[in-house]
Amino acid sequence: MAHALSWMIFTPLIGMVIVAFIPRDKHQTIKWVSLIIASIPLLIGILLFFKFDRTAVGPQFVEHYKWIKNLNVEYFVGVDGISFIMLLLSVLINWVSVLASWGINKQVKGYFAMLLLLHAAIIGVFVALDMFLFYIFWELMLLPMYFLIGIWGGPRKEYAAIKFFLYTLVGSVLMLIAVISIYYHSNPTVDVNGNPVPHTFNLIKLMNENDFSKAAPIFGIKFTYLMFVLLFINFAIKVPMWPFHTWLPDAHVEAPTAISVILAGILLKMGTYGMFRFNYALLPDATVWAMPAIAVFGIINMIYGAYTAMAQTDFKRLVAYSSISHMGYVLFGMSTLTLAGFNGAIFQMFNHGTVTAMLFILVGVIYDRAHHRDINRFGGLAAILPVYAAFTGFAFMAGLGLPGLSSFISEFFVFLGGFKDYPVLAIIGVTTIIWTAGYMLWAYLRIFFGPPNERYIRFPDMKPVEIISLLPLAILVLFLGVYPMPALHLFNTGMAHLLSLLPK
Repeated sequence: MAHALSWMIFTPLIGMVIVAFIPRDKHQTIKWVSLIIASIPLLIGILLFFKFDRTAVGPQFVEHYKWIKNLNVEYFVGVDGISFIMLLLSVLINWVSVLASWGINKQVKGYFAMLLLLHAAIIGVFVALDMFLFYIFWELMLLPMYFLIGIWGGPRKEYAAIKFFLYTLVGSVLMLIAVISIYYHSNPTVDVNGNPVPHTFNLIKLMNENDFSKAAPIFGIKFTYLMFVLLFINFAIKVPMWPFHTWLPDAHVEAPTAISVILAGILLKMGTYGMFRFNYALLPDATVWAMPAIAVFGIINMIYGAYTAMAQTDFKRLVAYSSISHMGYVLFGMSTLTLAGFNGAIFQMFNHGTVTAMLFILVGVIYDRAHHRDINRFGGLAAILPVYAAFTGFAFMAGLGLPGLSSFISEFFVFLGGFKDYPVLAIIGVTTIIWTAGYMLWAYLRIFFGPPNERYIRFPDMKPVEIISLLPLAILVLFLGVYPMPALHLFNTGMAHLLSLLPK
């Protein structure tokens, strides 16, 4: 397993090249090859799960080489508890996204080549421990995502793709400024070969060997505060946090089903992961300074997303706004200076990834049959599609945080941590559970209950490939709802260490 993480990154790139040489009319061959390629990082991730040391603080499965000598850029990859849980989520969602793409029949070769490139970039983001390398993978995601929405999306696909690209690009420019600034303010150190270097992109050295609170102000603003804001805006766009959220509903509505699954299941989590990895680890004094604002933004996301979801008649747009609401739980958990809140935040990231992936797959299932997503035009589908109704009901219950399912555990931890410092905000946030139940149960009522709609009486129930794409997600949601310790043990040590870096 010495090069396990590199295999996870480069296997999808190798697969992209293989797909490029398959004749374009061999659709099934392209799909099966893509599924096999996506299975390799998943299997490696499962093996690493059993080898991962739950008690270690530093990165594991490390590969560390000199890359660009003059700038001290390194190929430095590894995972700790914070990134490993996200890596496992990524390889699972990537695998599911291939199954969710089984119905793609337009420019199949180009689609799956772009999908595999996206897989590689996603994995790279979660394992990169060099700022420059992280930025490369972060930007690399833009290319395939832009084309996957812009070519294979819905009627307003060009608008949605450009909006997504521009929002993300603006954030990336701010992040680039911060990365360069932090690099030039880093202390002299040694490179991977032990040679002295004046500056470093190494995230571990930046965290352990530097105190940026002593850096000179820029434009009269404290250095750490300015860097925190630049990085935070970039990551907040990806979350997406209100008021930077407007790209998300358009991107979701126009994107193909599998791309919506990746967007909600993984890409949104990159925003909050980036905050933990950069803002919290490198700028602890600015993090404590910004905590109250993050708490407020988290509550705004929760309430705004829930209320807006309740007003939607488009099934996919409802799920998109529910994602905004549920990412508010993550932000609120991150705003606490408690281990419970931090653990709840990262566990919510994982749980939301599995639950929302299920929901978007289920939206795609009914859209493939009805060719619309208008909730008010359905009705009585439980009698016509009982298996589909059962899966959707399960996903809705998981989404609203029903005890016994995984989201309940993470939401409970978030509020447990939040009540310590923000009791009023926590009470306001808890009411979101009521509105979440309201819009989900009301949507379920309109779609599945009442007299069957005659236009849909001949709809076939779920296909085997659709069921297979949902089963691993549903099993995880149920298992971690009953017994969450396998997940909590992965990141508890890492979160405790991150919390210890923050001034009290």
